[in-house]
Amino acid sequence: MALDWLIGTNLPQFWKNYLAHFEKEEKQEVHKRYVVFDMETTGLNWREDVILSIGAIGINDNAIEIKDFFEIFIRQEKFNPQSIAFSGVFKDEEEKYVEAEAMIQFLNFIKDATLVSHNINLDIEMINLALKRLELGRLKNSFMDTNALYQRWQHHVEDTQVSLDEVCDALKINKSDRLTASGNAYTTALVFLKLKAKLGF
Repeated sequence: MALDWLIGTNLPQFWKNYLAHFEKEEKQEVHKRYVVFDMETTGLNWREDVILSIGAIGINDNAIEIKDFFEIFIRQEKFNPQSIAFSGVFKDEEEKYVEAEAMIQFLNFIKDATLVSHNINLDIEMINLALKRLELGRLKNSFMDTNALYQRWQHHVEDTQVSLDEVCDALKINKSDRLTASGNAYTTALVFLKLKAKLGF
């Protein structure tokens, strides 16, 4: 894939297309789209670690859209296998893409959806850093954190950190599919829908 914009002055077309979603006139949306996503990374330091895979799934009209699905594995030259929680990231049969192509595909998928993840700040910053490496701007999407929603439901202090497994236990959600980014995204989508119903938004 040619990354000609990195040596030129023009913004790439995919970035212009992404920004265009946020330039539309404000309008009442009957069905708001959410994209619930999860990432496998080399660690938890967003300044030094990198993304290995992203899984995402769309929610429309309070229902998970199975066909509205995204998964990508990213080829990285340097990482420490001991720092990765789940070995499922390293399936040799999975096609891996360079980081630039992964970001292009991810932006094309999310469009202007509200992004949802568990402890989302790390994920957002890692994506923003990947975009910075491409000399692009930051994500424009609004986002929601299922950890923060859970704290609101439980009336806890806002900065309390609870694992996704603990939230699943509290909400009686099956945790069987937690070995990949896409599996985590689906589990988080179930959590999000339950919390959304309990909080009434």
